[in-house]
Amino acid sequence: SVLYGVGDMALEMSLLSEHTGIEARGVDLSQPLDAGSKERLNRAFVEHSVLVIRDQTLSAAELRDGVQNFGGIFPQHNTRFALPDCPEIHYLSNKDRYPDGTRYIPGAGYHTDHSNSETPPKATLLLAIELPDSGGDTQYVNMAAAYEALPDATKDRIADLKAMHVYQSKHSARKLMGLTDAAKQKVPDAVYHPIVRTHPESGRKSIYINPIRIDAIEGMAEADALDLLNDLLSHATEARFQYRHKWQPGDLVMWDNRCLLHKANGDYDHETQTRYLYRVMLQGDRPV
Repeated sequence: SVLYGVGDMALEMSLLSEHTGIEARGVDLSQPLDAGSKERLNRAFVEHSVLVIRDQTLSAAELRDGVQNFGGIFPQHNTRFALPDCPEIHYLSNKDRYPDGTRYIPGAGYHTDHSNSETPPKATLLLAIELPDSGGDTQYVNMAAAYEALPDATKDRIADLKAMHVYQSKHSARKLMGLTDAAKQKVPDAVYHPIVRTHPESGRKSIYINPIRIDAIEGMAEADALDLLNDLLSHATEARFQYRHKWQPGDLVMWDNRCLLHKANGDYDHETQTRYLYRVMLQGDRPV
């Protein structure tokens, strides 16, 4: 690990895997950050795609204010999970159920958040409030590393393709919680984004796909599109591109939706164990 003496804050950072993830200690997001710490954390986030800030005990309002060191807040599409006293912050819980009574596990299946928006959020942040004794890890796949490892012929094939993103793809194995009527008015029916996305800060190219939201590829027959998307997904989710985050109490985890897929694991006893996290997203750019 490296110790950066920045301002009054001893900011200690260490890598979590060789390609994805860096942890920071010695930060308290309930207090204003000095300029050096803020710049260092933002740079670490862009370079490593997952930034884990340990030991944060924050109220919802402190979280709302603290995350703005990294960008403006992106309003989430589905308002049913907003905290009543701090609606910019939502919650994730394994205690919610679908209308038919089956349990809703938020974040199951690999995806990138809100890609059906014209300008999807650049980052999602989760703060661990209550965790199961074991299990409930979040897995990330580095889509920039996956892109770099593609054969040149595949890179050429996908270079100019655009995919149609909708709220919920008819091909998605995972069913999302339905939108409220108010949210339906604000969410576009469909948007088109490139399958090869260039990161606006790092300049790196990555595979930009979302199995939960992509309905079609422009100009491609459905069967061919599904074959291509499945091939890209099985390549990207190989173990060599993954970082698996084992949550600790007080973890604030911020990840880059522009170059990662992620999924939550529901591998714990939902009757006796609770997984409850605060969630907020940050404004992003139109994918190019």
